[in-house]
Amino acid sequence: MQKSPLLRMLRTLVLLLLSAILLAIVLRWVSLERWKRNLARSETIPVRPLLATPTPSPDPTRPPVIRGRLETARLFSGITLHTAVEPTPGGPASVERVDPQSYVLDLKLQVRVPQPNATIEELSTVNSELPRLLPGLAALMTPQAVSPFFAEMYERKVNHLRTNIGRLDQLLSRHNFYDVQTILDFTHPETNRRAVLIQSEMDVDADGSDADRMPQGAGIFPNFQPATSYRWPKQSTRPNPYVSMYEERIKRYETELAQGSANAARKQELNGAIRESRSGIDQLKRFSFLIGTTDPFIVVPGGFNKAKEAKVGDYAVVIHGDRIFPSIVGDVGPSDKAGEASLRIAKEINPAATPFNRPVSDLKVTYLIFPGTAETPFGPPDLDKIHARCEELVKEIGGAGVPLHRWENIIPPLPTPTPSPSPTPTASPTPSPGESPAEPAASPPPTASPAPTFAFPLPSPSPTPTATPSPKASPKTKTKPKS
Repeated sequence: MQKSPLLRMLRTLVLLLLSAILLAIVLRWVSLERWKRNLARSETIPVRPLLATPTPSPDPTRPPVIRGRLETARLFSGITLHTAVEPTPGGPASVERVDPQSYVLDLKLQVRVPQPNATIEELSTVNSELPRLLPGLAALMTPQAVSPFFAEMYERKVNHLRTNIGRLDQLLSRHNFYDVQTILDFTHPETNRRAVLIQSEMDVDADGSDADRMPQGAGIFPNFQPATSYRWPKQSTRPNPYVSMYEERIKRYETELAQGSANAARKQELNGAIRESRSGIDQLKRFSFLIGTTDPFIVVPGGFNKAKEAKVGDYAVVIHGDRIFPSIVGDVGPSDKAGEASLRIAKEINPAATPFNRPVSDLKVTYLIFPGTAETPFGPPDLDKIHARCEELVKEIGGAGVPLHRWENIIPPLPTPTPSPSPTPTASPTPSPGESPAEPAASPPPTASPAPTFAFPLPSPSPTPTATPSPKASPKTKTKPKS
């Protein structure tokens, strides 16, 4: 018997409905199991107490960002800069980014070391007046006269470049690298007078102080040092005006140390600066020094004073243009730089010279030093003696074609102490007729009166009252008041 289509359709619907009910029951059971599992897990996790949010530490101060265009060539102190970019094929950016050799700057400094002048003709190219000013110089200049210190000095310059090649701001400038034309060491065959010649430029030394001669000091400039290598024991009790400068430094350094914010390296630096400042105070209390603004002296490179070339106190002359200036070796400078004189000499050559403005930038200054001529013990410079001694020494190498410049003392005289006014004496009473006159009081010993000056005039003496004598008594002798 064949089933009807309606019955088959109903059976199919019933099967689908039962299947849906079964699927719903299974899904419900699965969801209940998940809920139980999550509930059990949450009960085993301990509840953590809420912690206070820590205060974030401040980020260290970053250096200011250099904005705008910055020309790389300006970092190289006058060094000619050749630039080139050479791209080559590489790998993926993620690989090249972590490879130090993928982005390289090769820094190579090429420098030509100069050769020294050895003849008068070569030196005449920088100062045509030399043959006339020093007529005996031509016979003394030979290739053998070139001092080995010339090569040593340029070797120091090259070593300085090697050491600081990674610090472009510390490299010697082109100007300071080529600051020595020649260094000669020769001896006159007849007088055996030895001399060392340095052909260079002229920087300015304004250092030095001497409270005995200039109690008020001569001012403070950047990089000013109140001491010079040439020194002598103090001759008075006048305090050096620059002691307070060191005392202020010590106070500033100690304040920074007391704050406790300095790291170990900074503490070491501050302690070293304190020791150096205390040593400076001790030096200023014990010694007097040359004064750059008033005394004619030159500065020799470090190493000169340790060799036979020249020492502090040796006599020297400075030649520029058609003038010869007598001087002494008064200070020692860096070992890789040459050509420096006191501000007194600099302003005589160029009145526009200052501690910040050199009088001569070209290599046209001749320094002629006479080794072994220093006279001890050192003392305040005697300008007349320096002139006479330098004149004698120049004569021993052939003489000078012009008279040496004569220095005048420009240090103002020390102020004359103001005399203390004396009290006006009171007139003695007239004795009665029956009394004998009293014995005159002993007068104090006379004292020397200071001479009157424009700045410190003497006060006019007060008139001395005269006692009226009695008819029988002789007049009393009066003592003149002290001025």
